[in-house]
Amino acid sequence: MAMENQRWPYFDPDYETTSSSFNPPRVTIENEAYENATVVQVHSANRHGILLNVVQVLTDLDLVITKSDMFSDGGWFLDVFHVVDDSGNKVRDQSVLDYIQKSLGYRTKREQSSADLLRRSSGLTTADHTVVELTGPDRPGLLSEISAVLTSMECNVNAAEVWTHNHRVACVIYFTNTNTGGPIESQSLLELIKEQLSRVLKGDHDEQHARCKIEYASEITHVERRLHQLMYEDRLHGEQDCDRNSQGRPKIQIKKSERGYSMVSIQCKDRPKLLFDIVCTLTDMQYVIHHALINSPGPETTQEFFIRHENGCVLDTAAEQHLKVCLEAAINRRTTEGLRLELCMNDRVGLLSDVTKIFRENGLSVARADVTTRDDKAVNVFYVVDASGCTVDMKVVEAMRKSIGHAILQVKGVPRQEPELSSSKLSLGGLFRTSERFIYGLTSMNWRSTAIA
Repeated sequence: MAMENQRWPYFDPDYETTSSSFNPPRVTIENEAYENATVVQVHSANRHGILLNVVQVLTDLDLVITKSDMFSDGGWFLDVFHVVDDSGNKVRDQSVLDYIQKSLGYRTKREQSSADLLRRSSGLTTADHTVVELTGPDRPGLLSEISAVLTSMECNVNAAEVWTHNHRVACVIYFTNTNTGGPIESQSLLELIKEQLSRVLKGDHDEQHARCKIEYASEITHVERRLHQLMYEDRLHGEQDCDRNSQGRPKIQIKKSERGYSMVSIQCKDRPKLLFDIVCTLTDMQYVIHHALINSPGPETTQEFFIRHENGCVLDTAAEQHLKVCLEAAINRRTTEGLRLELCMNDRVGLLSDVTKIFRENGLSVARADVTTRDDKAVNVFYVVDASGCTVDMKVVEAMRKSIGHAILQVKGVPRQEPELSSSKLSLGGLFRTSERFIYGLTSMNWRSTAIA
């Protein structure tokens, strides 16, 4: 796992509290105790949300948590994680191990500044960008329309995270002024951008709950946590009907334990960042996790959480049902069905608008997207579905790859019925060979600079 390819975790500014200064966290990493996993143990003063901070650091490094025991009594917190890398092996990269040690342990101001420099060298800082949050009804081609608005208003998208679920969408977009390379400073321009994006979100409907908000740097939190929060706030317009007829729904049970906790038991198919999504939801709903047991030996996982509300109460029947719905939504948001397309090429102004327009013109709709910029390279991941709800036609995808460049647009998760495509395994590393034909082809096209592509 190469350090230069990591998007380092966001650190909550409240992490270093006075309690942490007097009782610094102790982090122990053991690589020899177990044959198939690296063990990370964190022992520290307790505070609300500390488990989420630890899980967030580990999952942001693309580490898979196979087992965890967490205990929180009184003023102390102890958690033991069994983790592996994304290939299922022990974590051997010393730079990653050192980073875990520094980020979870007590950090001096100098160490914190070094961590910030690390993040700044491989990720984006909110101080250098304007950040917009969007929530509203989803529809085919929406990302294309949003990116076209920003391009037409001389904004360059540097990063974006887009989630869709139950016909709703939430996204966080980082962009800069193409003329200055910095954040948008004109208040009148910000208001115009907000007005145009709100209009696109509403579309042809009189949608009162489409939301566009310009955020300031001091208000930005971890992007994926923020997406959960946005979709939770938007739950009345879709989340309450959480995939009632879908197969493979998670089994969620809530019952009162003898020790005065509400015990939340979850059984479902395991996937990356599942634990983060669950802990994030419990934390943001103001539940305190006193104990947790996580066991994920294979494709299925069993997770148990012993919780109380912040006010010390256990859940009543209405709260139990509400929590079940919210947890199921949090689990399903990231399990987007769709074909994974990976694109990497030299970044330029309007690239996201041009690429998503190509998807739209070929009848593909973006169900989820992760757009990043690293060292002047656009490294983007799209999960696409057929706009009509049918299976993606691989002939259409292959035609796009032929016109764009096979080395630029990669296909992952190809259906088995297309063996001639599934045998083609190309890595992101190979995507850095940019296609001049695609670059010149896109720039020479006469795109309309309108709010709606």
